[in-house]
Amino acid sequence: MIVEEIMKTELTTLSKHHTIEEACRLMEAKRIRHLPIVDEDNLLVGLVTDRDIRDAMPSRYLYNPNQEVLKNTLESLMTTDLITCHPLDFVEEIAALFYEHSIGCLPIVKDQKLVGIVTETDLLHTLIALTGAHQPGSQIEVKVPNKGGMLNQVASIISARKANISSVLVYPYEKDEQYKILVFRVQTMNPISMIEDLKKAGFHVLWPNLPGVSS
Repeated sequence: MIVEEIMKTELTTLSKHHTIEEACRLMEAKRIRHLPIVDEDNLLVGLVTDRDIRDAMPSRYLYNPNQEVLKNTLESLMTTDLITCHPLDFVEEIAALFYEHSIGCLPIVKDQKLVGIVTETDLLHTLIALTGAHQPGSQIEVKVPNKGGMLNQVASIISARKANISSVLVYPYEKDEQYKILVFRVQTMNPISMIEDLKKAGFHVLWPNLPGVSS
């Protein structure tokens, strides 16, 4: 999946000459936490977040603390050293950027112009959609040797029961690098027959761990 498929393109932006007060009102009205700052050519020049605004405010215990601060322009607090990506980048790659840099959003730029934005909420929704977790079904986790052909073997056993596989995840088995874990999301509420078939074929089912059915 590429970024273009999940990014928001109906953008709310301001210029660096707008005031902090204007940004506060706009972010509250639109219920957004990230505000890209662009110039007259729609070139991305900065980013303001709700946290930036909170950090700029004096203590609430000071007398009438916010009036002067709110009159400052966004240029005084916007972040200009930005991490961006292209619409054709892969979602998996930008997810790594979110994790590595602890960021809450990622502006999407094409030909140096702002064309979209992706937030951590967008990524979470995408993960839910990719894994099929929002649909009724069951999850089956199988420990297999870390070698070629294992995914096909397990999937064939599940498919033989006419079950529809919503998604498949593969990750290393932490206790032993010679194994990996296959996670299947299957559109059935009763996976017992599939678990029995997998056990008969010699596979180690980690989940569901049903008494008398899987180990």
